[in-house]
Amino acid sequence: MKTRAKIEVILDDKRSYDAELVGRDPETDLALLKIEEKDLPFLRFGNSDDLKVGEWVIAVGNPFNLTSTVTAGIVSAKGRNINLLRQNSEYAIENFIQTDAAVNPGNSGGALVNTQGELIGINTAIASQTGSYAGYSFAVPVNITKKVLDDLRKYGEVKRAILGSKDSRHNR
Repeated sequence: MKTRAKIEVILDDKRSYDAELVGRDPETDLALLKIEEKDLPFLRFGNSDDLKVGEWVIAVGNPFNLTSTVTAGIVSAKGRNINLLRQNSEYAIENFIQTDAAVNPGNSGGALVNTQGELIGINTAIASQTGSYAGYSFAVPVNITKKVLDDLRKYGEVKRAILGSKDSRHNR
């Protein structure tokens, strides 16, 4: 029998909750957690397709065990493929928002927010040879995040369309 890992969610005000893993998607490096609480604050989803190169964004996270760090930057590219997720899956789709907002270890899973205060991405990676921020960070666009979270909520896994028969995909 597989043992479930204990997941703890700690809010900025130090309230702590045990979380249930609803589902995870390695192809996007996202997971959906459930906690039992009412009236929690939240961010509205924006539309990452409307995001423009040169637009200001804010990255929020907890790098180096610092609580609620906020950095600002601009969108420097959209649709960026950095071959991060494809190393582990032939079906991973990379379509990152690239910014110059400082993101460091501990920021992964943090919010990327537009100037209207809407969530437009989930910070997930940095381009670095040292492991610390070196100029570029990458976020999963919220429009992809919405589809992943909806599928995890409904099915417990992400449903992906694949063209061709099973045999034709493996006999390239």
